[in-house]
Amino acid sequence: MVQTPQHLTFLCQWIANPLMVGAVLPSGAALARLMTKAVDHTTGQVLELGPGTGVFTGALLARGLAEEQLTLVELDDSFAELLTNRFPGARIVRGSAARLSAAGIGKAARYDAIISGLPLLSMSTRTVYRIIRGVALRLEPGSSLFQFTYGMRCPVPDAILHRAGLDAVLLGTVFRNMPPASVYRISHSRSRTPAERAPPARQAEDRNNLTMTSQEGEPVHR
Repeated sequence: MVQTPQHLTFLCQWIANPLMVGAVLPSGAALARLMTKAVDHTTGQVLELGPGTGVFTGALLARGLAEEQLTLVELDDSFAELLTNRFPGARIVRGSAARLSAAGIGKAARYDAIISGLPLLSMSTRTVYRIIRGVALRLEPGSSLFQFTYGMRCPVPDAILHRAGLDAVLLGTVFRNMPPASVYRISHSRSRTPAERAPPARQAEDRNNLTMTSQEGEPVHR
């Protein structure tokens, strides 16, 4: 395989911080197509979390979106600089997906789709909760978060989904990706009440479930 500058940047960042990057190679084209198949130029504003070298970003543009429709949140400075050069029309936000408000994306911001390349399985449950809570607040009604994982199940624990008022549906698995990866569509639930509006008894129950999940630990994302 020919090594592009994007591949080399990705490899260098994986060597420097393997848990944050989460994989040795960028996501493949087939995974990128599955991640973005429900999005096109009519979608509106799209938020991408952890874009890395921009594999999913490029797939979004191939689906007909303009760079101006994209907001890319990247914590790593090297990746952020690469994204700035590759996609000058997109809004590049340097910061943590777990602290979107601090990064400059206020709670009033709304998006018609959110694409996540974040390695959730390598993150603490508390961090995953903060990310998902921020996503739930910023998703337009009827819109979805698209999240991939190398694991055997949804990388967002059920307790977190319940607390955020979200449901997850498996869209498919790309066995040709290296390693194989599955994509989940996470949307506002029609049958659950978000934690912010749930009765006090339900909020207490969800907090207990979340604490139990945190104590169990998590597998490392590869």
